[in-house]
Amino acid sequence: MKESTDKIITWLGLGIALVCTVLSIVFAMNNGDVKELEAVQNGGLFDATFWILVALVAVSICAIVVFLLIKLANSFSTKKGYAAKFCIILGVIVVVCLAAYLLSNGNDMTPALMDKFSVSTATSKLIGAACYMVYILVGAAAVAIIYTEVAKSLKK
Repeated sequence: MKESTDKIITWLGLGIALVCTVLSIVFAMNNGDVKELEAVQNGGLFDATFWILVALVAVSICAIVVFLLIKLANSFSTKKGYAAKFCIILGVIVVVCLAAYLLSNGNDMTPALMDKFSVSTATSKLIGAACYMVYILVGAAAVAIIYTEVAKSLKK
């Protein structure tokens, strides 16, 4: 029973993701110079599409959070030492966030862009921190993948 429920939830999530993707493409195309969508926008269908997209994304995020909390609760109760590992991983993520924030100097945007978009230095620092965080996490993922593959090939 549990496996069939997991399959249904997986297919439902994939269906919602597909609908969100299609609606995102429609939304993105409307912001360009697409003449075919002018009739859709004038008819009010675009607004409905946008709000359906927002609702589906909100439902997806809520579902992800709920199922994550359920899986965490099950893992905490069934696996010994899982809580300690989880806290260590959470601590590493916080350290990466702090390191990225400290690496950012607040001048990550040109003054012309900051004036054009009314961006403060603090906001620019957060943008830079987010960029550095992505760089650090992608680098760490690449190193982990390389390490795993090398370790696997050496064990054979």
